[in-house]
Amino acid sequence: MGREEVDRALARLGAEHEAIETSLLALQDHAGRRLLEGAELTGVTKERWAAAEQHIALLWAYFDAYTDALTAAREIRARRRSPGSGELAELTDLLRGDGITIAAGAASAANPDAPATLTAGPAKLSERLSLEELVDRMNSRYAETLDVIAAADSVWSALPARIDLLGAELQRTRQLAHSVGVRPREHPAGDDLERITGELADLRAEVIRDPLAFWSRGSASSAPGGGRPDTARYDAAARALEDVRREIEAVLHVRQDAEQRLIEVRDVLSRADRTLAEARQARGEVLAKILASDVPAVSGPPTALQEQLANAAEYRRSAQWHRLSPLLESLEQRAGDELTRAREELSAVTAPLAVRAELRGRLDAYKAKVARHGLAEDPLLHERYEKARRMLWSAPCDLVAAEHAVLRYQQAALESLNGPVDKPRGM
Repeated sequence: MGREEVDRALARLGAEHEAIETSLLALQDHAGRRLLEGAELTGVTKERWAAAEQHIALLWAYFDAYTDALTAAREIRARRRSPGSGELAELTDLLRGDGITIAAGAASAANPDAPATLTAGPAKLSERLSLEELVDRMNSRYAETLDVIAAADSVWSALPARIDLLGAELQRTRQLAHSVGVRPREHPAGDDLERITGELADLRAEVIRDPLAFWSRGSASSAPGGGRPDTARYDAAARALEDVRREIEAVLHVRQDAEQRLIEVRDVLSRADRTLAEARQARGEVLAKILASDVPAVSGPPTALQEQLANAAEYRRSAQWHRLSPLLESLEQRAGDELTRAREELSAVTAPLAVRAELRGRLDAYKAKVARHGLAEDPLLHERYEKARRMLWSAPCDLVAAEHAVLRYQQAALESLNGPVDKPRGM
């Protein structure tokens, strides 16, 4: 190396030395490192931090060797303004050659996975490296160490605070649950709250003891500390708590709206009872007025629902809101179903009367049509009309015969108005 080249190399190495020292001091003062040093670690964090501590000691040993080499080079260069060939050769060997000696302990710590020799011989007491090789090793160990410290610090900065906030929300939800009677072993939501409480306590303890177990690393090419905290368990607990909170709020709404909702259920059941009573009355009328009609039986009132309604009223009086909530929802659904069933039974029972009413309307419509065309006094039409009318307005009414009579009158009316037509099916 020439004099100018040596000077440039010393300037570059000086700047590099200052940058390395700044990085090592920052690593030494890193909040994550201080937390790791004072924590009772377990699992993967304990293993990786033990290796990182060795790397930190090794980094300072490497830095001391680097400092010694740079100091020696500067002293040689300072001997004279224009160094001679001997001094330039010495500087070249020091700056570019493997002139830095590393003790065997530091070398083995730097390469813990290196295979042990199987041949007998004296142990290797030291290793010689160039400045460039030394800097490469420092960069590698620094990146590995910073990755451990930064990852642990990121997890500790993110998860415990979020867990504590969720724990505060959990406590508020437990108080709300207690106010509406939702307790463990008495209501599923109370059991869920107990489970979430235990999960959050376990999760926080595990995060504090083994933060790296909750770290999702980035790609292999990412910078030290690249990645993000793994929040899967936290997110699951948060979702579970939100589900429980909604369920408890539903119970709370029951407490606020229970009286009105019970009144509405009673009203629906009362309408169903009245509809069934109307259906029973209509069935008697049908049996009396319609001959040989297959009229379905009408069911009785829903006594089971009345009993449940009485239970719901008792739950309200005794403020057992967690028991009232599911019962009231069931009553609302079943009361609506009961009213629908009662209406269907009324429609089924009154179907024969509806058929008779339709036949009466059709008969009168054709009579009016015939009268408008001046055929009201036609003997055949008059005879068939009176026969159909007597059948439809007599009791009991034979619907089959009455329908046949109406069809005969309809056929005669159409023939008189339009000429002969095909007879309707059944004539």
